Amino acid sequence: MHTNSRVKIFSGDSNPELFSEVCRFLMIPEGNVFHTSFADGELYCRIEESVRGCDTFIIQPTSTPVNENLMKLLITMDALRRASAASVTAVVPYFGYSRQEKKTMGREPVTAKLVANIITIAGANRMMTVDMHDPALQGFFDIPVDHLSAVRLLSEHILKRDLTDHVVVSPDTGGVLRARTFGKKLDLPMAIIDKRRPEKNRAVVMNVIGDVEGKHCVIIDDIIDTAGTLVNVAESLMEKGAKSVMACCTHALLSPPAIERIQNSPVKEIICTNSVALSPEKIEKCKLTVLSLAPLIGETIRRIFERRSVSELFL
Repeated sequence: MHTNSRVKIFSGDSNPELFSEVCRFLMIPEGNVFHTSFADGELYCRIEESVRGCDTFIIQPTSTPVNENLMKLLITMDALRRASAASVTAVVPYFGYSRQEKKTMGREPVTAKLVANIITIAGANRMMTVDMHDPALQGFFDIPVDHLSAVRLLSEHILKRDLTDHVVVSPDTGGVLRARTFGKKLDLPMAIIDKRRPEKNRAVVMNVIGDVEGKHCVIIDDIIDTAGTLVNVAESLMEKGAKSVMACCTHALLSPPAIERIQNSPVKEIICTNSVALSPEKIEKCKLTVLSLAPLIGETIRRIFERRSVSELFL
């Protein structure tokens, strides 16, 4: 992409490494935006270059601290809109609040819909995200949504290995479609975990559906948060006679006590993307192999700017 093109990319500071990688992939300069906060914690930003008539993109995963990063996304989009940008695209590799997409009991909010409304009202003309917790969340937005998938990126990495006696495992019934797609790309059979979630961030494995005895198991999931589900599933698979367990995920949030759980678990490796910023400590202690989303996001930005098909990337 030419540096004199009318596309500009800005960062909300949540994942500066990914932001820089995307700009290098597109060979365009990083957009200049100033972020700070007042003494009482109020956030402030200012776009430090002209964006009048430009197609602008703001890269900001809404990961920990979720509320602060969400507010940075909102005020940056508002600043771009008020600076007369031709369009504003919210690039949110990890969409926080996506797990609150339905009511499971009375008097609960549907927070994912609320956040979708706020992003639209703040000035987004388009939304780009990767592997939302439920693809149906696209319908929560009243603007176009480019819902990217990391399955191809993860599967191409796994395909470089010897996959003899391997099986793909869905950690719950809700992830069957993702596991089936992943298994099809790897030409591997699939097993399913039947689990119950009695409370938030706590899962109990009930049954293992499928043959895992003597197999190398590859768990595929969208999010690893506190790693409770991952560790429980891994231990259950080993009890059923699995040879080894590794995991693949898009979003490695790794909230406490994830590090301790993974270190004391039979999981030998986790392959993930850089949708959220990952510290060297997490990478080392959680046995992470990190794959970059920059080429996927960068190519999608190019296609949006050039008014070309995005879906062709996944054919």
